Amino acid sequence: MKPRLPAWTATLTFKAACFIVLMCCALAAVLGALVHVEVTRQTVETAREKALGRLAEASRLYEAGEALPPDSAVDPPGLPPSLRALALTGQRGTMVGDHGDHGDHPAMWAAAPADGKALATAVDYTQSAGTIRGLDNAIIGSSVLAIGGTLLIGAFAVTRVTRRLHQTATVARRITQGDLDARVGDPRTKGPAGRQDEVATVAGALDTMAATLQTKLLREQRFTADVAHELRTPLTGLQAASELLPEGRPTQMVQERVRTMRQLTEDLLEISRLDAGSERVEAELQRLGRLAERVVRASGTATEVVVVRDVYVETDRRRLERVLGNLVANAHKHGQGPVVLTVDVSGDGQPVVTVRDHGEGYPEYLVAEGPQRFRTEPRAGGAGGKGAGTGLGLTIAVGQAVVLGARLRFRNAEGGGAVAELTLPVPAEPAGAGADPGPGAAPGPGTGPEPPGTGPGPGPGPG
Repeated sequence: MKPRLPAWTATLTFKAACFIVLMCCALAAVLGALVHVEVTRQTVETAREKALGRLAEASRLYEAGEALPPDSAVDPPGLPPSLRALALTGQRGTMVGDHGDHGDHPAMWAAAPADGKALATAVDYTQSAGTIRGLDNAIIGSSVLAIGGTLLIGAFAVTRVTRRLHQTATVARRITQGDLDARVGDPRTKGPAGRQDEVATVAGALDTMAATLQTKLLREQRFTADVAHELRTPLTGLQAASELLPEGRPTQMVQERVRTMRQLTEDLLEISRLDAGSERVEAELQRLGRLAERVVRASGTATEVVVVRDVYVETDRRRLERVLGNLVANAHKHGQGPVVLTVDVSGDGQPVVTVRDHGEGYPEYLVAEGPQRFRTEPRAGGAGGKGAGTGLGLTIAVGQAVVLGARLRFRNAEGGGAVAELTLPVPAEPAGAGADPGPGAAPGPGTGPEPPGTGPGPGPGPG
């Protein structure tokens, strides 16, 4: 298995730091090499000239038969063999080597031919070699300091840019999640004459896009709400007029279409309120199992209610009944029986309500992206639903779940069928009211009358 690099190695700061280090190291290596070569050349040239000068003096004294100066001799024991061989061929030469009389101290040797032997002189090279070593150490030390300082300054500069990029990305994610009021607000974009860099240009473009998108969505929301509101009054009169028609199949068809149009109008009004964010939660303590049974009885469907573990929840009863009612209605309309509504508690203590049918499952787009308005397709596997629907029922369910602070997820069961899972916030334990452990089942629908004020809100819409 190929090892994976840590996530921070993919950041722009890390890549910029690596680039800065590599460039500084390359620059320091090139400059250091140039300085080292030039200084070494000058130092060696100076020592060579000095050694050749002494060799010339020693040759003159040797030819005159006078005593040789110190550090000059014929065939001295420390003379490098290669330089000796060069002198025996009749040529002069110089070479850096160890001084025979001074241990391992370096010396600049110069040799010349002298009656079939090698006349040589040595100049102490210790100070020159120390100068070169000191220069090399200075080059390395200054390079390390320069790289460290450049890295710190570069990291600071890059971090300022990446911080602005992260802020822009955070605002973009908030806009994606529906917060159209989110803005970057980069001060560099405020004044038209201000100097803007590329990051400021991106931030300004994002703010402009968000403002334009928000304006268009608000216009669409107002248009939808106005149309639905204007249609409500004539539809109410049309429904009343349809009740006065003589009984018969044509009358029933007209009444059904009027009820469908009125339900669609109510759904549009509810969606417009959800989009506008004007909904307010009126929370009260509810027993989740009883509420689920009440929803099933009101739906008039053959839905089995299974209460694995009951729990009290503090929620808006009308909205929760709206969510569960839409899920149950969608399961019966677009799936196949049996439809089972299960009340349970997750491992982390969150109340969970699942609605499962045994049809062909949800379409792929719905599982991946969630429900979309006015979009209905055959369930997975090519099986068509029992009704065309409008695609608003599940959309309303998701919107009301968000208002309640709950999470609604859709998936397809392994054994077949569609599963809608509603996870509610962890309830605050009320005094004297605990969970009702132990499995229990309550078949539906019930036949008893519903107490006043406990029925669900607006009827479930199609999914």
